[in-house]
Amino acid sequence: MKKFKIAVCQIHTTDNKSENIKHSIDMIETASKEHPQIIVLPEMFNCPYENKYFPQFAEEYSGETTTSISKIAKKLNTYIVAGSIPEYENEKIYNTCYVFDRNGELIGKHRKAHLFDIDVKDKIYFKESDTLTAGDNVTVIDTDLGKIGIAICYDIRFPELSRKMALEGAKIIILPAAFNMTTGPAHWELSIRMRALDNQVFFVGAAPARDENSSYVAFGNSRIADPWGKIIAQADEKECIMYGEIDMNLLDKIREELPLLKHRRPSLYK
Repeated sequence: MKKFKIAVCQIHTTDNKSENIKHSIDMIETASKEHPQIIVLPEMFNCPYENKYFPQFAEEYSGETTTSISKIAKKLNTYIVAGSIPEYENEKIYNTCYVFDRNGELIGKHRKAHLFDIDVKDKIYFKESDTLTAGDNVTVIDTDLGKIGIAICYDIRFPELSRKMALEGAKIIILPAAFNMTTGPAHWELSIRMRALDNQVFFVGAAPARDENSSYVAFGNSRIADPWGKIIAQADEKECIMYGEIDMNLLDKIREELPLLKHRRPSLYK
């Protein structure tokens, strides 16, 4: 399939896990009415983005969240990139994205590889490493729509990761992310466009809706960039469903006319 639709559910999250899951399912069902081939959820869609909640909301596979997403993927016959949730395994907690196929089968998962530990003076302090463990894998998943790379939020700031996914065949990179009100206005859209342009991929940034009353205020503003670095779909800060068209013909055309990946000289970069 050379052209298809993708939907991003920009969800408002509360401190009630079951309500978050139900609301996510409702939004997925609404999104499915436009017949997207892939539906994407944001980072920590079942949990407030705050260290104190990660241990409380963490679950093993298959728990309440992943079981629900698996069932709706099968019911709607669509791929679902299930944002991320706190995953519990072997007494560790990971920030993990699960990906389900049209049959509701788990076909891959990505554990956030770069933990968000920052201290911007007088603006924002956050240390994921206080509760979370970093993943160790580059994640590229085979689908009948092509290879899809998965990363989570802070992963976007490390260009080597996106490049490695592109070199492994990814033509779409999907990034559930919760940039904040300091980093979001400064770097969010710019980062999405850069990674799309550098690697000549479609890049999907899926954010949660903004909640001004939360201790961590997300920027929102989900975006999709095409391989030319052009924004082809955008949301504001409010809860919504954003749709964009993925056109592999365009990707092939851009890679043929401006063959960046072919012009690499790896021997110079060692």
